[in-house]
Amino acid sequence: MTLPTETPRERMFNAPGVIVGFVAVLVAIHAVRVWLLAEDTDIGVLLDHAFIPLRLYLWLWPDGAGEIARRIAQAGGEDAPRQLALLRYLLSEQDGRPWTVLTYAFLHGNWAHVAVNGAWLMAFGAPLGRRIGTVRTLVFLAVTAIAGALTHFAIHPDAAVPVIGASAAASGVMAAAMRFAFGPRGPSMVQQTFGPVRTLRELMRDRSVMIFFGVWFVLNLVFGLFAAPLGIADGGIAWEAHIGGFAAGFLLMPMIDPLRRHGRP
Repeated sequence: MTLPTETPRERMFNAPGVIVGFVAVLVAIHAVRVWLLAEDTDIGVLLDHAFIPLRLYLWLWPDGAGEIARRIAQAGGEDAPRQLALLRYLLSEQDGRPWTVLTYAFLHGNWAHVAVNGAWLMAFGAPLGRRIGTVRTLVFLAVTAIAGALTHFAIHPDAAVPVIGASAAASGVMAAAMRFAFGPRGPSMVQQTFGPVRTLRELMRDRSVMIFFGVWFVLNLVFGLFAAPLGIADGGIAWEAHIGGFAAGFLLMPMIDPLRRHGRP
């Protein structure tokens, strides 16, 4: 692999085909759901392909259904009948649908949700895709999405609220890019695409990285609290999935980096 000798003109969204294609798939899926599917059919798509922690929980520990039903009944409230109905539906499936730890990433709540994740993927997926190539990028997106779902499951194993969106993968992409695409003057998505992967200690000494990480953390907090009022999501933001995707992307980057195998730093 040859390092670039000249600095090309930088365009923030000059993303490789694998990233553009992934975002295009997200847009196409949401367009089909919004414009072509009937409401009942779309609900079926969500139930079949969204990640519902409770479904996986009941598949792994079916004896826990009785305790969950008692907890819902004791809590009461207007939402209790819906939760009990969902519990009965999930029990009738007798299928944990483990593949939903990946398929949930292709579904979004609304166009604002698609736009936010798409912009994040285009911006930070550009240097990552150029550096690691198409196949590794697809593996990376899958692993970080799965890590996000499993992190959410570990914290909320019996949650009945469906989790959707590519935010965990987007967070993982940002974490990976942060390890090599940031210089003394902040992120440079073209010039530093082939720079060395930096350690956690090196990143903590870099003011621009720490500022950016702080901004990411605050944005996650704001979205978690105000996503529904801002129209970004119909419900709350699964911030636990964001953290899981971020951690997975940070740890996975040096393992999947092809430059190390070619003797690069």
